[in-house]
Amino acid sequence: MASKIGLKEAMSIGIGGMVGGGIFAVLGLAVSLAKGGTPLAFLIAGIVALITSYSYVKLSLSFPDRGGTVRFINQGFGKTIFSGSINNLLWISYIIMLSLYASAFGSYAPNLMPLTGHSTIDFHIFSSVIILIATFINYYSIEVVGKIESYSVIIKLVILISFVIIGAYGLIGNPNLQQLAPSSWEKPFTLVTGGMVIFVAYEGFELIANSAPDIKNPGKNIPRAYYYSVLFVILLYIVIAIVTVGSLPFYKIASAEDYVLAEAAQPMLGKIGFSIITIAALISTFSAINASLYGGSRVSYELAEDDELPHEFTSILWNQPIGLIITSGMTLLLVNTLPLESISTAGSVGFLVVFAVVNYTGFKLAKTINGVKYIPLLGAVLCIMALTALMIQEYSTNTLGVLVALGIILICFAIEYSYKKSENTTKK
Repeated sequence: MASKIGLKEAMSIGIGGMVGGGIFAVLGLAVSLAKGGTPLAFLIAGIVALITSYSYVKLSLSFPDRGGTVRFINQGFGKTIFSGSINNLLWISYIIMLSLYASAFGSYAPNLMPLTGHSTIDFHIFSSVIILIATFINYYSIEVVGKIESYSVIIKLVILISFVIIGAYGLIGNPNLQQLAPSSWEKPFTLVTGGMVIFVAYEGFELIANSAPDIKNPGKNIPRAYYYSVLFVILLYIVIAIVTVGSLPFYKIASAEDYVLAEAAQPMLGKIGFSIITIAALISTFSAINASLYGGSRVSYELAEDDELPHEFTSILWNQPIGLIITSGMTLLLVNTLPLESISTAGSVGFLVVFAVVNYTGFKLAKTINGVKYIPLLGAVLCIMALTALMIQEYSTNTLGVLVALGIILICFAIEYSYKKSENTTKK
């Protein structure tokens, strides 16, 4: 980046990263898990993100680097098998998020195509085609990727805020408001696990770390960028959840689980509202896929440069890191083999593990980064507790998602161990 960026731009990176395709993908899933307690589930997940952002603030101020999370983990643990495995998990988690966004696109797109239904074939066609289009754009021009992201942040926020304002007005006298009463909430443990399944909707705030070296007046603007963006998104998600649960009966939410935000706009704005929200979902998920493909390919490139992936990952194919085509191919594989809840669970597990390690790094380096020790420690403990609760609850209802998540973590460690071992043997 040739010029410095201000607070507004830094906040737009954090907000744009969080309000990408996540809310469109997981809102229906959240309601199916937490019922009337959905706003509370979003609050619980948001609190974990907010506490974790403290560690990111302190680490970003002390170690400003475009490597972001990768740099922080290496700073805390050195370039070891452990740090390499966690950083590889970060890359895989990017791929899982890409799958989540593509799933959301595949669910919303048929709503604008009257000749198609919501069949499995339609879903896979739309999801796969959008990944291929985004891959082509990334190869064609990174500048185009940046422009798409810039415009989409404005469009989706305007539409979502309008949805909130109009939706809040439309709740007056709506009989479905009673669904928000505590009597319609799930049990506390289920609310916590529901919040953790949808935790992926918050993960994007960590992208601010990658822009830390370019932020003007970092001492003031880096903390504000993190805290303001996370707090804004927490409030936005809670109000969206309130409007959605208060607008539609649970059976309608269940039947339109994959595109529930569009369905929630119908009571207020009719078919036009349904179409507007659908368009917003398509723009948001498409821009998120574009940006995440770019980010994921850069993470794999940086890991190879840091000797945590084979140096072949620094190779360039068609003027882009080879990690771009690998990231795209793995995304296609996941979106066409795993159901939405399994993708969401695996993504939440991945980021909870990564954030637990970043929080522990903040605790470990508290003196170096001039931080308060107990906040990062609390963040690490909360991430681990949330991860444990998520695994226990989901194992009984979504065994595949838990097994996929555990398998990914084990594969990351196995690959890193094998790579380091073969590298040491070569050096000898």
